[in-house]
Amino acid sequence: MLITITTDFGTRDGYVGTMKGVIAGIAPGVPCIDITQEIPPQDVRSAAYVLWTALPYFPPESIHIVVVDPGVGTARRPIAARTPWGTLVGPDNGVFSYVWEAAPPTLIVELANPAYRTMAVSSTFHGRDIFSPAAAYLARGVPLAEFGPEVVDPVRLPAPVFTVTDTTITGEVIYIDHFGNVITSIGRLVWDGALLSLDPAFGDTPAGIVNAARVRVLVARRDLGPIRRTYGEVAPGEPLALVGSEGLLELAVNHGHGAQALGLTLGAPVEIVLR
Repeated sequence: MLITITTDFGTRDGYVGTMKGVIAGIAPGVPCIDITQEIPPQDVRSAAYVLWTALPYFPPESIHIVVVDPGVGTARRPIAARTPWGTLVGPDNGVFSYVWEAAPPTLIVELANPAYRTMAVSSTFHGRDIFSPAAAYLARGVPLAEFGPEVVDPVRLPAPVFTVTDTTITGEVIYIDHFGNVITSIGRLVWDGALLSLDPAFGDTPAGIVNAARVRVLVARRDLGPIRRTYGEVAPGEPLALVGSEGLLELAVNHGHGAQALGLTLGAPVEIVLR
C-alpha cells in the first residue's frame, strides 16, 4: 500500500510537507510518493493529463491524492473514487476525467464523514484537512463506502478534440511539459516500419494507419513537415513533430522550447494533412 500526491503547490512552501505529516500521524509507515507538485497553478486539465500518464505504472491498490483545486471552499464536492488504477482522492472538478475514460470508476463517494477529517476544516486547505486524512484512513483499511454518500454525477472535463477525415487528422494541445514539448490529443501512434498504426486514445474514432513520411503536420500557420522518430532528425533550433513516449503526437524544437518557439498554449489546434 502506498499514497501518491499530485498538486500545484510547488516546493517552496510547507503545504505538501504538512499533508505528509497528517498522513504519517494517521497511517504511520505508509510510504508517500510525489508524482509532481509542479502542475501549473489551477490547471486542472494539465493535472488530468499527468494522472492519465502516471497512474498505470503504480500498483492498483495505491491511493492517489490530487489537489489542483481552484474551487476549494466552494460548493464543489471532495470525493474519492475506486478504479482499476487505484483509489483517487481529490476535488470533484474534472481532474480525474482522463483516468476514468481508461479505468472507469466502480464507486465514487463524497468525503462527507467528519470522522475522517481533521478536527477543524479550513476553507482554503482541503489537501491537509480532508484529502490527506481520507487517504490515510483508506490506507488503514477503512471501506470507501464509510466516507459518505455515493456520487453518481461527477464533474467531467470535455473530451480532447480528435477527429479523422479522408484528408486530415485534427487534434489539440493537451499538455506542455517542463522542456516545452507540446503534447497533443493525436494518438496513440505506434511505429511499424515506416508506417504508424493509430489507435485513438480519445474518442471513438476507428483505428487506422498513417504513412509518417507522406503527411504534413500543421500548427500555428507553420508546416512542421512529416512525423519524425527522434529530435535529432532536425538541426538544433528547428521545429519538428514526433511520437512521444505516450504514443501521442508531440511538437518540439530540437534543443529548444517548443511551446514558446511555436507560440502554443493548451487548446491550440493541430492538424495532420494526409497525402
